[in-house]
Amino acid sequence: MTVTIVGSQLGDEGKGGIVDLYGDAADIVVRYQGGDNAGHTVVYDDEKYKLSLVPSGAIRGKVGVLGNGCVVNPRTLFDEIDDLRERGLDPDVRVAERAHAILPYHRRLDGIEEEAKADSDLDAGTTGRGIGPTYEDKVGRRGIRIGDLLDPDVLRDRLEYVVPQKRAIVEDVYELEAGEELDIDALFEEFSEFGRRLREEEMTINAGEFVSDRIAAGDNVVFEGAQGTSIDIDHGIYPYVTSSNPTAGGACTGTGIAPTTVGQGEIVGIVKAYLSRVGTGPLPTELEGDEESEDLAHYIREEGGEYGTVTGRPRRVGWLDMPMLRHATRASGFTGLAVNHVDVLAGLDEVKVGHSYTLDGEETFTMPPTTERWGECEPNYRTFDGWTDANWDLVADEGYDAIPANAREYLEYVSDELDTPIYAVGVGPNREQTAVLEHPF
Repeated sequence: MTVTIVGSQLGDEGKGGIVDLYGDAADIVVRYQGGDNAGHTVVYDDEKYKLSLVPSGAIRGKVGVLGNGCVVNPRTLFDEIDDLRERGLDPDVRVAERAHAILPYHRRLDGIEEEAKADSDLDAGTTGRGIGPTYEDKVGRRGIRIGDLLDPDVLRDRLEYVVPQKRAIVEDVYELEAGEELDIDALFEEFSEFGRRLREEEMTINAGEFVSDRIAAGDNVVFEGAQGTSIDIDHGIYPYVTSSNPTAGGACTGTGIAPTTVGQGEIVGIVKAYLSRVGTGPLPTELEGDEESEDLAHYIREEGGEYGTVTGRPRRVGWLDMPMLRHATRASGFTGLAVNHVDVLAGLDEVKVGHSYTLDGEETFTMPPTTERWGECEPNYRTFDGWTDANWDLVADEGYDAIPANAREYLEYVSDELDTPIYAVGVGPNREQTAVLEHPF
């Protein structure tokens, strides 16, 4: 059986914790897109693990797979694996040979291009990890795949083709000095060594074949998405988006598993009880513009720890946006919801939800297709009575009925609007601080 975990908003919804929660019944956890721009924080045995590439399930001894839809920085991969080993874990990580490798020149170009756009409205607020430039090379058919690292002759040929192009961009277009990141010999030496380690540790796989064989053998598989629906390259707020497909369809193209297989399993949408975002672009329900809103945003940011796992940047904060969630539900076909950070809103006198938008004088219930039009939307709010703080450990132990009544009313509104049942409610950062209503496995 398969369970696909999808972020329903702008990323940072707490997907890693839900993967960790449901991962007990899983044999394999498969990342299907993104790279080391995807921050996951997992708490296990009171230890906090911050991962940006290794699948969350690896913390609990599951097989972790980076699918062909991922872009993989071997430096990050082995740094994280080595760190986990030093902390007493033995992660079993496999990497698709069809996945593309992030090289140092991708990171350099990412930084140059973002700096060039910094004074325009096209700044996407990237993590600077080279994700976008690597996907650009993939689509441009000049990328270097993980399988290429295994064959020194192939790797050398690929580098000799692409590096002069990158050097020309740095030196001739941006008039900057090229460094070691554009030295073919240095790149070949480092990345052929990564290839040797991948080969000797038997880490590389044909992802589609590997995963489908395990499913056929009866294994349970979690497909783990990174980022969120509204920064999907096709379905998000372009150009303030990531370079891949976090939606459920990405689980098929990013792993080599058929849509019928993914569709016959569960697809769980992860929802943060409010909204947060790192980066630029419109945000209709953002708390800003007056002292009261700014104070409230600061309170939620501090209570929720709303700082980027990868970048450390403070996140923008807003009320829950239902048109965004309706869009996400339609795009991925959620069979269940996991709503996180309900505890963060405790203590507020009232909690608001952007129920719909007004656009051109008319009420609309979903996101318009262009970002410019989304920026013209004015939210129409519904107001809920707030709920008091609670002993959230006890709430998680006792289950959904122990959640404060006003919070349950809020949750049931979300479920009814999306016509999707709630499977879990997160009331704290630890996996154990989750009230589980339904286990998809």
